[in-house]
Amino acid sequence: MKACPVCGRLYPEDSGFCPADGQQLTSATQVPVLSDSQDARIGQLLCQRYQIRRVVADGGMGRVYEALDMHERRALAIKVLHPDIAADDVAVQRFKREFLVSQELPHTHIVEVLDFQPTSDGSYALVMEFLYGEELRSTLKREGVLSPARAVRLLSQVAIGLDGAHQKRLVHRDLKPDNLFLCQTPDGDIAKILDFGSVKDKADNAKKLTVMGTTIGSPYYMAPEQAQGLETLDHRADVWALGAIAYEALTGQVPFNGPTGPAILLQILTKEPEPPSEVGKGKRYPVPPTLDRVLANAFKKNASVRTESVGKLADAIGAAYGLTGTHLEWAQLAEQELARQIDAKLPELMQAPTPAAGVDASSDFFGEQDALGAMDQAFAATNAATNLAQPPGGPPSSTYNDIPGLPKRSAGWVLPVAIGGSVLVISVVVAAWLLF
Repeated sequence: MKACPVCGRLYPEDSGFCPADGQQLTSATQVPVLSDSQDARIGQLLCQRYQIRRVVADGGMGRVYEALDMHERRALAIKVLHPDIAADDVAVQRFKREFLVSQELPHTHIVEVLDFQPTSDGSYALVMEFLYGEELRSTLKREGVLSPARAVRLLSQVAIGLDGAHQKRLVHRDLKPDNLFLCQTPDGDIAKILDFGSVKDKADNAKKLTVMGTTIGSPYYMAPEQAQGLETLDHRADVWALGAIAYEALTGQVPFNGPTGPAILLQILTKEPEPPSEVGKGKRYPVPPTLDRVLANAFKKNASVRTESVGKLADAIGAAYGLTGTHLEWAQLAEQELARQIDAKLPELMQAPTPAAGVDASSDFFGEQDALGAMDQAFAATNAATNLAQPPGGPPSSTYNDIPGLPKRSAGWVLPVAIGGSVLVISVVVAAWLLF
């Protein structure tokens, strides 16, 4: 490893100059670490192995350092819990679980967690691979939106990482731009998913660390079942969150907004977002109408009719931009090539008719429109076959309303159910937020 003699940052052996200071790099072991009166850990050897070099970031849970692994001679990121958090047994168990869960995950697009240790000052340290780049949140703050090619490549890589976790029945539950890290390369970003500390393990023997009825996650990216703290939450909550990230990355704004946490959750439970093609008008990169239905399906309130996996969501987003193939291919394709293919199709896609506006969620809270629409298609096909066998003037064929055990398709019951459902979800939102 090499290090900057001015700022102390660590760099790979083939690096020449520090981009932050412009200084020529030297061997890391020959660069002294300056002590910091504000942080006694700087310059210390943590856990008899990790030399703390500098502070990288501060968060609500802990402080992140860049460190030199004296055994492996490589840069690492070490998160150390704040003293008040370290005194909370549940928080410590979640912290440790991030290390244990990491042992089960593929790490091509998920940050690798290497060690978990108590510290000499009474806290706990989580040791991770050090990533060079920035969080998606920083990129969006600076650039506003991503190009379609960059977004498709990013979403494809995140889908690969999440699908690997979902196959292990692990749900991230806190997907947001802050937890997606972009490592820049000549061919485009390499995405890494961060922070599996809020993971929900759906395995039958999994230890439960969340009190029933509480919520974990960021309100802007939270699925309805997550907002309500339901135990039925599964991998489709991550589908919703990835859809929200895609919406923000491509339009420059979140799909559900509000002045307070409860207001945001109420929007999520009762409203539909504005079509992204409308929000994207006038932005740096046009958003085709073909994307509207794709993201509408990712935001279905009823998880059973939502896009069924993050991989399928990434496939649908790429297809909405005219790409052929799957996210497995787009994740590895150079961003320049993706841009060339998208640019060739985009003018035609921008002329596509805008899909009809969907039913407001307050009158379709449980996703019945999709489910009943599929039933109608099935019954229509059955009736067509039946009618062929009926003589002229024969008895009318069966319809949806004639099926025993199913409600009649009439408007009389819709209004009271919608009103009652709205009252119910508002109560749930307030209760969930108070427990959040």
